[in-house]
Amino acid sequence: MSVVRFEHVAKSLPHGFWLRRKDVLRDVSLSIEPGEVYGFLGPNGAGKTTSLKCLLGLLKPDSGSVEILGRPGSDPAARERLGYLPEHPYFYPHLTGRELVDYFGRLFSLPADVRVRRRDELIERVGMSDRADQPIKQYSKGMLQRIGLAQALINDPELVVLDEPMSGLDPVGRREVKDIILDLKAKGTTVFFSSHILADAETLCDRVGLLFDGRIVLESGVDELLEGRVEYWDATCDDVSPDKLPGYQSRATQGGRLYFRIPSAEQLDAWIDAVRGAGGRVVQVSPHRHTLEDYFIGAVRGERSSDEGAELEESA
Repeated sequence: MSVVRFEHVAKSLPHGFWLRRKDVLRDVSLSIEPGEVYGFLGPNGAGKTTSLKCLLGLLKPDSGSVEILGRPGSDPAARERLGYLPEHPYFYPHLTGRELVDYFGRLFSLPADVRVRRRDELIERVGMSDRADQPIKQYSKGMLQRIGLAQALINDPELVVLDEPMSGLDPVGRREVKDIILDLKAKGTTVFFSSHILADAETLCDRVGLLFDGRIVLESGVDELLEGRVEYWDATCDDVSPDKLPGYQSRATQGGRLYFRIPSAEQLDAWIDAVRGAGGRVVQVSPHRHTLEDYFIGAVRGERSSDEGAELEESA
């Protein structure tokens, strides 16, 4: 049984001064299996947050269906088994961080001993032990994200839904959140998170769906997506003069080393032989493959070209 399932979901919302309805989601279908980390990626305004709100029962789709663990997203029995952190969380400002996490534990009716133990463990895990007894109104954006992540995990959920979880975090905070997501994955917890930071998804996700203009334009396993051929090699050498390597264009790097961009494996082999034959030393050879960002930009450009072509046909 899939943990999350979207079936042909469409949703429109009022937009602009005249509140005309705008299609935000268009025939979105996806499924997430147990234990997966699934990255829901797209630029701002693509429909990621609207999708998550439909999943959680906060918005009702105009058509199609959404399920969590085989139940409708609005079913309380499904909600008991998930944790959620919105992109812009709002918490009672007069509570301290510790009181907030404890409050959410009470909402889940956790026994007192379990609630207190998990509360304190999670506050420490998200790096908020030294600020846990300060009022939330004194928290920065990054601190709100951290304490929000703690409340999302208080019920030890089977599914964790995170909307832009790295938003507002410094590099240390981002690293800590990534480590928490990897820990959840190791436990077998399913994680569904949205982001426009593609590098994070590349290191965390089993699968990704790329959302653009309310439609999924690409869905794939990350390993499958990134195992494409090498585009070129960046190669560096020293202890050799450029005129000893005819046929290869180079530029000097800091420290006097020479940098080359080699377009094929055959030329790379010949370059290495030439460097060694000239008495030089190969310092580094790095393959350049497509990144998740390359695929995303290609998919978005393809969709934009298709939309522009359709508009031209309609106007003709």
